Amino acid sequence: MPRRVLQGEVVSDKSDKTVVVKVERTYKHPLYKKYIKKDKKYSAHDENNKFKIGDFVQIRECSPKSKTKNFEVIYSD
Repeated sequence: MPRRVLQGEVVSDKSDKTVVVKVERTYKHPLYKKYIKKDKKYSAHDENNKFKIGDFVQIRECSPKSKTKNFEVIYSD
């Protein structure tokens, strides 16, 4: 099964080897036909603690690293 790859902005880097990434998506409302922005925060594994707040990164789905971490950072823009 392919792994999901998402893009977003780092909003927190306070934890050790973990960053919180906010991913925004847009979708069309089925009734009103307007485009709506929705965001979700994901905890991602950052092995070397090299990503800081404000960085745009790509995260990839992986096997669980902890209770909340199911993603790992693979690339920075």
